[in-house]
Amino acid sequence: MSIRVTVQEIVDQFNLEILKGGDGLNRQLITSDLYRPGLELAGFFTYYPGERLQMLGRTELTFISGLPRNLRRERLEQLCSEETPCFCITRGQEPPEELLKAAEEKGIPVLRTGSATTRFTSKVTNYLEKRLAPATTMHGVLLDIYGVGVLITGSSGIGKSETALELVKLGHRLVADDAVEIHQSEEGSLVGHAPELIRYLLEIRGLGIINVMTLFGAGAVRQYKKLSMVCHLEAWQEDRQYDRLGLDEDKMKIIDTDIPLLTVPVRPGRNLAVIIEVAAMNFRLKRMGYHAAQSFAQKLNQSLADPDDLD
Repeated sequence: MSIRVTVQEIVDQFNLEILKGGDGLNRQLITSDLYRPGLELAGFFTYYPGERLQMLGRTELTFISGLPRNLRRERLEQLCSEETPCFCITRGQEPPEELLKAAEEKGIPVLRTGSATTRFTSKVTNYLEKRLAPATTMHGVLLDIYGVGVLITGSSGIGKSETALELVKLGHRLVADDAVEIHQSEEGSLVGHAPELIRYLLEIRGLGIINVMTLFGAGAVRQYKKLSMVCHLEAWQEDRQYDRLGLDEDKMKIIDTDIPLLTVPVRPGRNLAVIIEVAAMNFRLKRMGYHAAQSFAQKLNQSLADPDDLD
């Protein structure tokens, strides 16, 4: 999913003043990295990252004011590349006239904020990292079970929503049903939430759509949750050998992150809610350093190595 952030969005989000280039507010930012053009103002443009939001603080503006007029105009015109989304002046300072003229000719917005450069850079970077994070949408149900973000997947009608309803009745929290929007907020970290339209809603066949927050209270839902594991529900297959020890751990790749995958066969009489609840508790136990299957295998191997232990 390709995500773009316009300059207009940054202006609205941080209440920035538009000094020039109002017609270019539809320009897009494609990276969360910002740039302070120090070497470029000194004349070194070999590696100029013109696609980034260009920040001009007190240091840059002081250096610019000390340049000869002709050199100042030349350097600022070079800064205004075709791909530059915008310039941002910090601390409420006055921009050079040469910059305003060059930016207006190229249709590049020049913005201003009263915030300090470092603080403003941090806020904009955090905002852009969230907005530009890789994202995808998956069919399933996301719940917070004992602090573990569990995504329940499976074919339509397998019982995902009914299992989620039972888990909510057991005291766990619903994050999203049917469509789960997942963002990779940072490397190795996935965060899921529900689309605005279906937030807190759960669809139960034969019953219809219910609002979990209205029925069970605010403590039964949450807006987003870090994804820790996937439980895939599938119809029981008699000819398939299912894992009975738990030594083999499968993975599912979501965006660029591998997530532990547990396949749960479904057939009448199996309490899926309790199985998934225990799976979440077992996942927490593994993160704390205790692996029941590995512990059993080690004891079994020791017993086989020493026959006297079998007596």
